[in-house]
Amino acid sequence: MLDRPTTRAGWEARAADLKPEGRAFIDGRPVAARSGRTFEKRSPVDGRVIAEVADCDAADVDAAVAAARAAFEDGRWRNLPPAEKKRILLAFADKVRADIDYLALLETLDVGKVIGNSLAVDVPFCANCLQYYAEFADKLYGEIAPVGPGDTALVSKEPLGVVGAIVPWNYPLIISAWKIGPALVAGNSVVLKPAEQSPLSAIRLGQLAKEAGLPDGVLNIVPGFGERAGQPLALHPDVDMISFTGSTEVGKLMMVYAGQSNMKRVALECGGKSPHVVLADADLDAAAESIAWGIFYNQGETCHAGSRILVHRSVQAALVEKIAAVAKAQIPLGHALDPAAQMGALVEPRHLERVLGYVETGRVEGARIACGGRRASGDGLDAGLYVEATILDDVAPDARVAREEIFGPVLVVTPFETEAEAVALANDSIYGLAAAVWTADMNATHRLTRSICAGTVWVNCFDRSSLATPFGGFRQSGFGRDRSPHAIEKYMDFKTIWTAYR
Repeated sequence: MLDRPTTRAGWEARAADLKPEGRAFIDGRPVAARSGRTFEKRSPVDGRVIAEVADCDAADVDAAVAAARAAFEDGRWRNLPPAEKKRILLAFADKVRADIDYLALLETLDVGKVIGNSLAVDVPFCANCLQYYAEFADKLYGEIAPVGPGDTALVSKEPLGVVGAIVPWNYPLIISAWKIGPALVAGNSVVLKPAEQSPLSAIRLGQLAKEAGLPDGVLNIVPGFGERAGQPLALHPDVDMISFTGSTEVGKLMMVYAGQSNMKRVALECGGKSPHVVLADADLDAAAESIAWGIFYNQGETCHAGSRILVHRSVQAALVEKIAAVAKAQIPLGHALDPAAQMGALVEPRHLERVLGYVETGRVEGARIACGGRRASGDGLDAGLYVEATILDDVAPDARVAREEIFGPVLVVTPFETEAEAVALANDSIYGLAAAVWTADMNATHRLTRSICAGTVWVNCFDRSSLATPFGGFRQSGFGRDRSPHAIEKYMDFKTIWTAYR
């Protein structure tokens, strides 16, 4: 194994030698798109082309689904003894850990996140998730229902069959593992469709799964664009479930496609506009640090990012000043291959334009730009897609930037006067993914956590997580949960086997 680089120059040299696999992974082997088409994968880090990727379409989806169906029907995976499933999935997790430098570099070059976080967070969290679900392989019990003395009613959990998993570009490895882990331990076969912006680490996962001993056809990777690969997967009549993470707009299409095809199951984790509610008695230093990291980590490209601050007017100015100071001191923007950087590049040019467009919209709507607001340049950043950490202060509750998901390093701040007003503002959203409450008053804590509509509500912290806790939202943030034992349940269904004795 090569020594891990410790400098930007070292990582750039490693990147220059990189020759990642860009073909689809179907039925246990890399394959070109049946059409022969490819698309350029251009890195947001520096704009260079890093791979030619298979531009898959309905024909490739058909091949992947057929391979997954054959693997499911002949039982090569679902009928393995639980201990053998566990052994293979644990080996898969170990393969991911052993490949950490390569996977981290792919992840950074694909989506622009800083190399330090790819190494410390994304790859380890992917491996940990696979390990977590592997441990359930021999712990999935059925039930015996309480019925009459002449009958036995067994209730077993059965895998659904073929699962289509469609994942976004912001955390490709982590979110892929959130879906692959529970779907596989439940006994399903999987067709994974990564975002066109981030196909490379997903393709590598397919290769590592095979090396770990996962039977051919059980995990298939189909890169391509949403309309040419994602839509055919969601419409496919031989797919039993779609597990989707992405925008609310596309999530709604998944429900339409399910209805237009075979009424397949759908699980959705979609957009968010997560509020922090900061009361006057809050520890402002602690709140500022968590708020800054919660919006500027990963360049704000996080579905549950704490992008809305609802703060008591009496402490608004002090809080904004402290958040800006944390961003400047602790979350430096830099080249994504610089180990010292904490904010990297946005994923693609149109997204950069979208984020900067929202900043301008906020300014026109009357917000004060407390810090940032510009595209970053200099120090080798000009060729990449970098935006400064930005705070929009005094944002009206009905402003577009207060209501729409920006998905970038842009924080909006809105003051309130009363607790009731804060709750009303927090819930005045189409989303319900996450929220946070900051106060020293435990009575207020209980009132607010009960009243705020969100799948996760943090108290005096933000973005604390565990694989043991479910993740997902209410309202138009979707339904179904990733993480925790509960995630396995959505990839299975109950079967009752009733025997009468005479």
